[in-house]
Amino acid sequence: MPTASGGTEGPPAGRSYGPPGAPEDGGSAAPGLPAGSGLRAALGGLTTRGRSFLAAGIAAAACSYVLGQADLLRVGLLLASLPLVCVAVLHRTRHRVAGSRALSPARISAASETRVRLHVENVSRLPTGVLMLQDHVPYVLGPRPRFVLDRVEAGGHRELSYRVRSDLRGRYPLGPLQLRLSDPFGMCELTRSFSAQDVLTVVPRVEPLPPVRLAGDASGYGDGRHRALALAGDDDVIPRGYRHGDDLRRVHWRSTARHGELMVRREEQPQQARCTILLDTRGAAHRGSGPDSPFEWAVAGAASVGMHLLEHGFSVRLLTDAGSSVPGTDGAGGFSGGAADAAGLLLDTLAVVDHSEEPGLSRAYDVLRGGNEGLLIAFLGDLDEEQTVLAGRLRRSSGAAVAFVLDGDAWSGAAADGPEAAPALPLADRLRLLGDAGWTALPVTPRDTLPALWRLADPARTPRTPPQNPPGTAAPHGPADGPPGRPGGGQGPAGPYGSGGAYGTGSAYGPGGAYGPGAAPRGDGRKGAGR
Repeated sequence: MPTASGGTEGPPAGRSYGPPGAPEDGGSAAPGLPAGSGLRAALGGLTTRGRSFLAAGIAAAACSYVLGQADLLRVGLLLASLPLVCVAVLHRTRHRVAGSRALSPARISAASETRVRLHVENVSRLPTGVLMLQDHVPYVLGPRPRFVLDRVEAGGHRELSYRVRSDLRGRYPLGPLQLRLSDPFGMCELTRSFSAQDVLTVVPRVEPLPPVRLAGDASGYGDGRHRALALAGDDDVIPRGYRHGDDLRRVHWRSTARHGELMVRREEQPQQARCTILLDTRGAAHRGSGPDSPFEWAVAGAASVGMHLLEHGFSVRLLTDAGSSVPGTDGAGGFSGGAADAAGLLLDTLAVVDHSEEPGLSRAYDVLRGGNEGLLIAFLGDLDEEQTVLAGRLRRSSGAAVAFVLDGDAWSGAAADGPEAAPALPLADRLRLLGDAGWTALPVTPRDTLPALWRLADPARTPRTPPQNPPGTAAPHGPADGPPGRPGGGQGPAGPYGSGGAYGTGSAYGPGGAYGPGAAPRGDGRKGAGR
């Protein structure tokens, strides 16, 4: 149980808790009670001791009437009046306790903790009795914190604090704070709940990623920034001829002297590099639940990639399989890297994303096929053959495309309690079809880390070795290969799914390969996947 500590400092940043329309330092009655039922509720708060005293007083008064003993009547009145006086005192002081809560910080990443500070103040002219505090927190944040305060003097206050943490992302309400008042004799206890609540936002964990240069950057969707004509923006030294209505302050005198006519400076602004992150949230595409499930890995991966690209000046748009683009700060459904709160908006969105009931990726395809989306990064779950082909067609309107394909068979052992997934195409076939469409497809297993996979998406760091197996076949997981997912294994850097393998980066189906992005035209006259 957290310990209570006294203090004489002023109230922390936060807000007081009270009923609507009440002063800030007022407590609130229990929810659902009418305005005139406060005294009735106070009588209902009598403890066993208070009820016993009241019953004994009534019995003594009845016996005094039957036996004719006046002294017994005095004793009965004393026993019955004591709990009633305690009820009246508590009833008058129940609106004289104020409380506030402050979160430091109010947004944390998964598996982190935050400190919650409570400020309780006695604003009445009478000291309180024993105060028992309990703050309501969701079960996922841990047990409910409880505090016991022996006595708060008139005008005094107490500072309390406790810590909460969560391994699951989401938005969790904290509160309301319950206050239980007790008189010094223990005759009556009143429980009151303050009205306001706070919200703790637990965002996905963000991993730092190494800098990479993805294919397609030279076309204007990578690290470099290009310039486009606009009505306002940064000045360009390239002049143009004077036109009627141009501001004379824009005249470039040096160029005017060289050309012999009035020349003005062009008004241009930089064009920001764009990226779309496609997150497959279909419930049938991900197996299991909990912090170690493949869906949580995909959400954390989308958060890490989005934060990494925002830091490098990209305008990031988050797109789900339902075809909904998350509203951002640039007015076009994307999070602009120049906005101070872009990272917070992106993380807050991913904190509450959940499974969808969509059967496929058709809605996302309808959104992407209408324009050039720049860099496209997708986190895909289990796909059947039809959805794999559809996912491959998403690449047509993109400058470069990287797909993190989660291996549901590898994850099923660790999280088998989730919704049943539809029959999926084997991982090797999914990687092959995506590679044929121009994707840089990377398999994801529970042992893989996002920074390591992110390095494999950089063709400049990947050795371009020819595949050891014919296209469409996978090397067996024999002793020479090693276990899947490790160096030399079936899914490691030297395996058929790793760098240099049959389907990895730098291979026949990866970037720079015979069928991958950037491939040369084929002999039959058809263009390569990257053309």
